[in-house]
Amino acid sequence: MKRQPTLFVPHGGGPWPFVDLGGFIPERDIESLREYFVGLPSALPERPRALLVVSAHWEQSVATVMTAAHPPILYDYGGFPREAYSIQWPAPGDPALARRVVELLEASGIAARTDAQRGYDHGTFIPFKVAWPEADVPAIQLSLKAGLDPTEHLALGRALAPLRDEGVLLLGSGMSYHNLRDFGTAGSARASELFDGWLRDAATAPPATRTRLLTDWKSAPGARHAHPREEHLLPLMVVAGAAGDDVGRVTFNDEWMHTRISAFQYG
Repeated sequence: MKRQPTLFVPHGGGPWPFVDLGGFIPERDIESLREYFVGLPSALPERPRALLVVSAHWEQSVATVMTAAHPPILYDYGGFPREAYSIQWPAPGDPALARRVVELLEASGIAARTDAQRGYDHGTFIPFKVAWPEADVPAIQLSLKAGLDPTEHLALGRALAPLRDEGVLLLGSGMSYHNLRDFGTAGSARASELFDGWLRDAATAPPATRTRLLTDWKSAPGARHAHPREEHLLPLMVVAGAAGDDVGRVTFNDEWMHTRISAFQYG
């Protein structure tokens, strides 16, 4: 079994590739991001045994992992056409992997819980329906921890790093720019360029430098404009923690609603 990389991916907005949004998101942006996800499986060393997704759209006071054998779909968005609420992605869960996640976290001194009811939120079922449309790879989600402390999320990743050698693809699903009130403005374009340039340098820096920079991400140019609240950035911290000594590389960098967004891969 080959070692899997670990990735931070931009999951786009709402049900972006599956319904007609009336031009709200430019079609060239949709096609560019769709192409990235379509090509993702072929860029891996081999088919993963399972996906472990840390989505920006799930926070709990304690790191919590879903355990359902057949997770439902959680339509955690609003204001979209009716067909957005019938999208399906019936990937099986993986209760055994969920137990392994809890085991690894607790072995590292990190408290963990399980949730047998939680379904896939749109940080999982939307982008990975593009990547694995047959829904034939088991998938589970792990929550962020309330408080959104970057140090804690880097530690989560370090604890989960052994899964990479067990055929599990660890995915951080967020956005490198996420200011919903300011998408598409001149201010958002400038702030996203500033912050994304810094983030590309930080995420691809040598491991010790990477950890230092990501821990202090709030000091980056445009940081709070890019992330008024950092839940869409924190999945990157988990991925960077799981990266170990691997140096990152940029695997996607393009415009999204007139802002700059990126994806990163380690290994």
